[in-house]
Amino acid sequence: MRWDDRLRRERLAQTRLGHDWIVLGRTRRALLRTALTLIPLLLVLNLYWQHDVVPEQRRLASTTPQVDQIVDAAEPRDRATAVVDMVGLGNVDAAPTAMSLPAFGAIGRVWAVRYDNRGLDTEVIGQLIAARAKTAGVKNVVLVGHSMGGVVALEVAQHLYEDSDVRVTGIVLDCTPLDLHAVRAGSRDAGENLLRWIGWLPGARESRTLRTVVEMAARSERFVDLHSSWYPRIHWDDAVDAFDEVMRDKILNPSAASNGFIESQFRTIVASGALDNLDALNRPVDGKPSPAIVFMRPSIGRADGVVDVDYSQSILFDRVGGSDGQLRVVRMPGTGHANPRQEPQRYNDAVVDRVLPFLEPRVFSSGRSALPVSGDVTRRTTSPG
Repeated sequence: MRWDDRLRRERLAQTRLGHDWIVLGRTRRALLRTALTLIPLLLVLNLYWQHDVVPEQRRLASTTPQVDQIVDAAEPRDRATAVVDMVGLGNVDAAPTAMSLPAFGAIGRVWAVRYDNRGLDTEVIGQLIAARAKTAGVKNVVLVGHSMGGVVALEVAQHLYEDSDVRVTGIVLDCTPLDLHAVRAGSRDAGENLLRWIGWLPGARESRTLRTVVEMAARSERFVDLHSSWYPRIHWDDAVDAFDEVMRDKILNPSAASNGFIESQFRTIVASGALDNLDALNRPVDGKPSPAIVFMRPSIGRADGVVDVDYSQSILFDRVGGSDGQLRVVRMPGTGHANPRQEPQRYNDAVVDRVLPFLEPRVFSSGRSALPVSGDVTRRTTSPG
């Protein structure tokens, strides 16, 4: 029997799915093939949504902001003052950082703010601090903000200064970017890339898979050699170490910041009204004194690879510097970007030698109090990390 390819093609055409479709047959068959091709993709997307996005949505729904006491005042007479710690980009709970700064106990109680992992609302944080202060008999508050936490601290300070009975006596800014120009280009690009992903990918605000990709991309310089040859070379041992770090600290850590919260933090920097906050804090309100400002930074500006601290310092000199002594700059040798947990001794030495002598006359100018410890105060026992 002679092989006839024409007959074979005719036979296939007669037996294929949709061969008897007359009206728009070619178009209908093309749509059918497209639908069949999309089935595996839809299955993958379903798995992504059910096992990646939904569990994170449930976890985030149970998070709430709160203020916890970490260290009691060193002296009972100082319990009318609280030092409130706030952390920066990518962090939710300030407790580990506050634990590394026990020197602030010489001013008063040391509190730590735990953010709502769903987003950032400085007015709510201010209301929480004011409510906690009223319950605990606290009259004076010193706000401490690390990195982007300083931007939050300035906004919270304005809310407390204008809308509460709390006396904001000082604000400590640790390597804080006072506007987006103070954020170095690499860190700024990483944040903008995250916002771009979150803007178009469904579930990106909760996705741990996307978070892994973004975190690995942010660490790529540790394991990708762009100068080895005409193509990038990957150092796999370093890549594995980076992946292990991301999984341990950012993905599997139950207290890690969510993508949506980081987006909210970065937008706070982008839309920062820090300069307006500084101006508002310099205007008299109900006879309250303007808070003193302390700017903590590395001795050498380039030691901070995230924030241009020289630029931020120049802004502070322009806004709050002057003969009235409302600003103190504290340079710390051997430190980097807002890293008190990595360099606790250097930070605590700086607090004792430079920060406390500057703040104490302002904090205690209205007199100290010997209030007993309020029954609502519980000491946090969380260990750093």
